[in-house]
Amino acid sequence: MRHHNVNRKFGREMNQRKALMRSLAYSLVVKEKIKTTEPKAKELRPFVEKLITFGKKGTLASRRELETRDGKIAGKKIALILSPKYKDTKGGYTRITKLIRRASDGAPMAYIEFV
Repeated sequence: MRHHNVNRKFGREMNQRKALMRSLAYSLVVKEKIKTTEPKAKELRPFVEKLITFGKKGTLASRRELETRDGKIAGKKIALILSPKYKDTKGGYTRITKLIRRASDGAPMAYIEFV
């Protein structure tokens, strides 16, 4: 029974799920708006918001940590552009907009973007 186990598995092993979230987070940070399935967007939201909150510290250590987690391009963008933009905001940096279902398999689709 899956009591108190609310995370989504996406039919993948743990390391594959981590890679999926890192890849989606990288794409979201670089492009600032991506189209994905609704469950993936809902799982990505807290992952990205924690990165933005971590970047709001503004220390050299936090910047280096972001660059190792997300790659140089995304880490720098979080530290220098996105985190200062949300300096006075206490959360809710992303927005999920639902779209029509995908034609091929009927999967619920959504946009996830920065507010």
